[in-house]
Parts: sequence; C-alpha cells; structure tokens
Amino acid sequence: MFDFAPTDTADKATLYADLLFAADALTRDEPDQVANMANIAALIWQYLPDLNWAGFYRMVGGELVLGPFQGKPACIRIPLGRGVCGTAAATGETQLVADVHAFTGHIACDAASASEIVVPVMVDGMVVGVLDLDSPIAARFDSDDAQGLKALVARISTRIG
Repeated sequence: MFDFAPTDTADKATLYADLLFAADALTRDEPDQVANMANIAALIWQYLPDLNWAGFYRMVGGELVLGPFQGKPACIRIPLGRGVCGTAAATGETQLVADVHAFTGHIACDAASASEIVVPVMVDGMVVGVLDLDSPIAARFDSDDAQGLKALVARISTRIG
C-alpha cells in the first residue's frame, strides 16, 4: 500500500518534487499503462489544489481519446488541432492557457473551467497522448506548473504511452 500526501506548507518546487517522487514510486514497476495513468491522475488530483479536472487523453487512430481522469465526465474524442488538448497534441508543445474563453476553438467539457494546462506525452519523439488539467480559477497555472508537469510527464512517459 502507498500512502502519499502533499505537505500543506510546501512551495511549488517542493510540491512538484514530492509529486514526482510519488508518481515514480507508483509507476516504476507497473507495466499496465492504463493503471499508471489512473494513479497519476489520482495523485495530481490529490496534490494540486484548485482543479476541476485532471487526466489523460490517449492518441488512438490519429485523434485524442479520453483516458483515466478525475473530475466530471469529459469529451470522449478530440481531433488534432482542436481545442487546447488537440493543439498540444498537434504541435507537441505545452499549452498554458490563463483564460480558456479567449482560446480560439476551446472545447468546453465543463463550463466551470476558466484556465487550463496541457502537456504532450512524448515517446520516441511521437505524441502518444496529453496530460490535461483544468481549473475554475482564471490564470491558475503558471510557468512553475508547466515546468513541474513537464518533468512529471518526462519521467512517466514510457510508463503510460
């Protein structure tokens, strides 16, 4: 059994270091990609405050398909280049969006979402999915979140994709 918990007084750097440690420990010896995505989504939900959605979309047949997540039911399929997730998958670049309502083509799975960050999951130079986090707070995510989430995805990418 694992018993991970964020430190209430941790700064962002410490919080992401602790999250990375927990994610590494949970996925290191587990070969099932879906189980690993599920545990990572649960860890993110537990560690990061002010989220209303956290999870994965997997690349299947040239489009993004919903994977394990925490939050309300979500869009099942997202074409490449459409919305924040589709843009991250098409470009291979992290999308940090302070105001989703100002993002052209935003897909509103949850009307309460105000900001979003999407990190592409890359394996052997190919996008195999994306990690998507939404918040009901505008400008919830910053460059520290982007850096922490990129490090997380880099560590676990081959375990989930």
